[in-house]
Amino acid sequence: MGALRSRQAVEIDGSRGEGGGQVLRSALALSLVTGRAARITNIRARRPKPGLAAQHLKCVEAAARVGDAEVEGARLGSSSLAFSPRSIRPGDFRLDIGTAGSTSLVLQTIFLPLSLCGAPSTFSITGGTHVPWSPCFHYLEDHWLRFLREAGFDAALTLAQAGFYPQGGGRIEGTVRPVSRIVPIRLTARGPLEKIRGVSAAANLDLSVAERQRDQALRRLAGRCSAIEIDVVQLPSRFKGTMLLLAGEFEAGRCCFTALGERGKPAERVADEAVDGIEEFLETDGAVDHFLADQLVLPLAFASGVSEIRTSRVTQHLITNADVVREFLPALIRIDGAVGKPGVVRIEGIGLEEVERRCV
Repeated sequence: MGALRSRQAVEIDGSRGEGGGQVLRSALALSLVTGRAARITNIRARRPKPGLAAQHLKCVEAAARVGDAEVEGARLGSSSLAFSPRSIRPGDFRLDIGTAGSTSLVLQTIFLPLSLCGAPSTFSITGGTHVPWSPCFHYLEDHWLRFLREAGFDAALTLAQAGFYPQGGGRIEGTVRPVSRIVPIRLTARGPLEKIRGVSAAANLDLSVAERQRDQALRRLAGRCSAIEIDVVQLPSRFKGTMLLLAGEFEAGRCCFTALGERGKPAERVADEAVDGIEEFLETDGAVDHFLADQLVLPLAFASGVSEIRTSRVTQHLITNADVVREFLPALIRIDGAVGKPGVVRIEGIGLEEVERRCV
């Protein structure tokens, strides 16, 4: 396990694999936990607008505050970054992205480092809570955090105010408490579908919009499952927006899919997008959805034992994330399956006893 104790800087090419912001976020989190400096080049090189956008810059700022880090290249549009943490500092973190950038992705950057501290931390992150191309608040609270708790993590999230694209203005708040041991997760056979749960939400719109989303989802899912419950709720927000979350609960597995409304987009189409996700998942033998599989790689790399997860789809995002983890840790990560097809992710974690507690 000597590689973990190395203080040599890790060189990361941000154009590798899918070449998006996940490379940056995972590298920042791993740099904080291991104490190894990171030099990241070609940041988001495969995106239409490469370099650091506002939400990525806020991830860097948040990580720098948590790790009392020295940073070079932290500016909008920057394609390279040097990040050198000193020690992890728990505390009360107030972060404002300033745009509709994803609050979820900022949280996921600092969640693991704060969980490995010896004292709890609180946070408030302002920006987009329900925006495209990132897990929305309800996905985090209902799905992501549920599995992390099974692995031993201790955290609570609340939605103070919803923020939709393009205005943002939402806020999530919560607490992250210390974890003493991370338990491996084994989800290889999901069993029969037992229930479909959902939340159809509207903000500053007539509740009938959320009801139409619900009704269309119920029509599409009729016959798929005998137990379907979709709650209709009004979200607090400064701006208009809608959201639908659908979660399939199996005997030994779970999937979750969300869809967002936008100007000119019928409520029925929002429902169709979420239902399409559920139906595509049901055509596979995955135990978890492909979004969750990607998001579990980093925390389970620190589990005490072997995790094994059958994902509904192997993605380039998953492969890239695993590659970044390997750059920092001696964890053994194996992904069996072709891109775009179901597959199995096997993670032999290093255990927290190998992590030098670096909190002050």
